[in-house]
Amino acid sequence: MLHSPVAFFCLIVLVLAAGLFLIPPLRRNLITRPIFAAYRKVLPQMSDTEREALEAGTVWWEGELFRGKPDWRKLQNYPTPTLTAEEQSFLDHECAEACRLVDDWQVTHELYDLSAETWRYLKDKGFLGMIIPRRYGGLGFSAYAHSQVVTKLSTRSSALSVTVMVPNSLGPAELLLHYGTEAQKNHYLPRLAKGVEVPAFALTSPWAGSDAAAIPDFGVVCKGRYQGQEVLGMNVTWDKRYITLAPVCTLLGLAFRLYDPDGLLGDKKDIGITCALVPYDHPGVDTGRRHFPLNAMFMNGPTRGENVFMPLDFIIGGPAMAGQGWRMLMECLAAGRSISLPSCNTGMAQTTARAVGAYARVRSQFKMAVGRFEGVEEALTRIGAYTYMIDAVRKITAGAVDLGEKPSVVSAIAKYHVTERARQVVNDGMDVIGGKGICLGPSNFLGRAYQQTPIGITVEGANILTRSLIIFGQGAIRCHPWLQAEMQAAQNPDAGQGLLDFDRALFGHLRFTTANKLRTLWLGLTGSHFARVNADVAPEMRRYYQQLNRFSAAFAYLSDVSLLVLGGSVKRREKLSARLGDILSQMYLISCTLKRYEAEGRQQADAPLAHWAIWDAMYKAQEAFEGVLANFPLRFVAALLRWVIFPWGHPYVVPSDEVGHEAARRLITLSATRDRLTAECFIQPREDDPVGVIELALQATLEAEPIEAKIRAAEKTGRFDGNPAANVRDIAVVAFAQGVIDAAEYEVMKRRNHLRDIVVRVDDFPFDYGVATANKPAADRKVA
Repeated sequence: MLHSPVAFFCLIVLVLAAGLFLIPPLRRNLITRPIFAAYRKVLPQMSDTEREALEAGTVWWEGELFRGKPDWRKLQNYPTPTLTAEEQSFLDHECAEACRLVDDWQVTHELYDLSAETWRYLKDKGFLGMIIPRRYGGLGFSAYAHSQVVTKLSTRSSALSVTVMVPNSLGPAELLLHYGTEAQKNHYLPRLAKGVEVPAFALTSPWAGSDAAAIPDFGVVCKGRYQGQEVLGMNVTWDKRYITLAPVCTLLGLAFRLYDPDGLLGDKKDIGITCALVPYDHPGVDTGRRHFPLNAMFMNGPTRGENVFMPLDFIIGGPAMAGQGWRMLMECLAAGRSISLPSCNTGMAQTTARAVGAYARVRSQFKMAVGRFEGVEEALTRIGAYTYMIDAVRKITAGAVDLGEKPSVVSAIAKYHVTERARQVVNDGMDVIGGKGICLGPSNFLGRAYQQTPIGITVEGANILTRSLIIFGQGAIRCHPWLQAEMQAAQNPDAGQGLLDFDRALFGHLRFTTANKLRTLWLGLTGSHFARVNADVAPEMRRYYQQLNRFSAAFAYLSDVSLLVLGGSVKRREKLSARLGDILSQMYLISCTLKRYEAEGRQQADAPLAHWAIWDAMYKAQEAFEGVLANFPLRFVAALLRWVIFPWGHPYVVPSDEVGHEAARRLITLSATRDRLTAECFIQPREDDPVGVIELALQATLEAEPIEAKIRAAEKTGRFDGNPAANVRDIAVVAFAQGVIDAAEYEVMKRRNHLRDIVVRVDDFPFDYGVATANKPAADRKVA
């Protein structure tokens, strides 16, 4: 019973407010309608190309991370990608043979190309047609098999891997499979599968790089003569650059904007971006010149043409697909970007982890393996942990493609973070091997990788652009459970239906934001210790799932407040957008790492690699949160956000040195962990192979270490004092002569020393590097 007029009045207000929100017709007219009208006015206009880019692809696990409450059973239930027996055999035999055929120093310094034998082998064995179905003569491999092949080839040579990667990525074969006419498929796909045709795809121009939709290359619909007959076609003019395989291609995919000023195809004058297939020897096509991308000898160069007439049948999909090129490219980009660069860069990281780790055990300074110095150990830790994480990202993202996904946001995350972490891995590797790395030559196993890491950073969406514009910019619209629905409702030409849809999405959005705010505060106050993990996970990893629940809720809440406060200006505030994207990315990287740990059977020996990588990613995510909050334009809102997200301050710290020590130890010894970490590495255990000899030297070093300990013990007693031969290089000879070690032990030391000396050796060349005339006088050479 109510005893106060005030209490009665409050009850009436609550009932009216509840009715206002709970009675849809009343709510729509009094609340939603004015918001809907205002939203339609401020919603920025979106071009067709922007819309097609945003709507391309599918939403996968990143959608769960954006939801604020990930369903861990979904992640656990995604099947672990595996190879068929045929795919495994191809990896073990054909891939290994392709690697054996390639000497990277010969390719990059002498031939400036793969050998003719290698080119023939790649074509004959179907490497250029891995994604083409069997019915067209291709291998019909899975996305995971494609990724495994490119990763393995990348451990040997970038020219080898990129030559195979490009025909199986975004290009003629992929576009034909999805959009080609039956006649085009039946003609070109069997020829592409067998290497009769070598494809290239030309999109980038000098005036439109990252802004690919702005390409100035154009075609004009007209009539002309082709094969002796007058046909309806187009005069196309283009100037493209950075086109991989263009110098040797026989089939050029070409993107340009098509115009129809005379209305020969209909009323539309600007038909739009169009994709065509043009034979390299078609009159007017100019290819053959090369770029020189940081001593990487994969074929890459420009292509040009001016007023080149070609029939409309050259359009991929025929005349009906004129103007559909941008949609075609956007829909196919995600799959290729999920595989190509993540695979290449993971292969580079695996080689670094295996070879540099072994080198750090073989190479000694101050009478101790350099890998045991804490400074070197710090670099080895990053090498091992980052390689573990990016390989997890590579495999799981490729697996998503095999599930039928076209993960546009995830592919951008994978491309950016795999290439960036691989760059750090290679940089750390160069620091560890020092002078060995900076002197190029046949013995250098890492110098070319160091030179070429910027290539992966730059291509298929420059990393700066990918981070600042794409990951969150596209992710917010595609992954948010309500935002895209609100935008579509506001753009609905039927205003009545748009209002109904907007009302449903708006109040779903409000409930979503409120729930995530409360969840964020609760998880922050409790340190996420009571967060529910709805899956059977490894006990040693359970806390990470709980912490990801906290990150997910906080990210969803922060994203909503940012979009509400900043609106369309988020697109222009690239630094804030980039940091929000960093949070989403780190959550995805952690998810992949946890998935890998489970998929590989919870290998306890591998746990330090996973622990370090995850703590590093959590710390980076926390720093990204702080970067947003510290730079949020409304300071009182930032203060409220900080209190909700970090009520007790920053809980995440850099990974511990103890965990780092255990991670680094895995790299400098023979172990199952090291083999799993570098499973795709091509190894030739031969003395004339720069990586293979390090493997031999590591085995010899481990065998020699107990013997060397005996020698050091004798040295400490002063037994070798005064003997000039008892130096770091020759002390084993003295020890044998004085009976400290026996003949068998001496043979072990001799072999270790022989292999060690090969490993630490750097190459030297004639004064003129073999380029200048051999008759140049010695005096002149000294002056030069």
